[in-house]
Amino acid sequence: MDKRKNNGGHSTAGKAGRKSLSDEIKGFNLAAPHVEDAFRVIAEITIDETKRPSDRIAAAKIIIEYGCGKPKERVESDINVTGLEFNIKDIVTFDK
Repeated sequence: MDKRKNNGGHSTAGKAGRKSLSDEIKGFNLAAPHVEDAFRVIAEITIDETKRPSDRIAAAKIIIEYGCGKPKERVESDINVTGLEFNIKDIVTFDK
């Protein structure tokens, strides 16, 4: 049994985490023949004016995210700490 604190006594041996590489490859191999058809269906939903707008938008989003790559998210924030206002960008730098 797993001795980690607060695990509820549940064993995670062999059940937690990512699937094995061989299992992932099996999944890819099973899906591969259907990818082109899946994109075709999604594209048809995107251009079909009889479909709900929300479905068309969702389909378009899938095409953009998987076909072009999902854009990175950018978060901007202003912080007020105990009455002192400052821009976090003035104190924290991230190397690119």
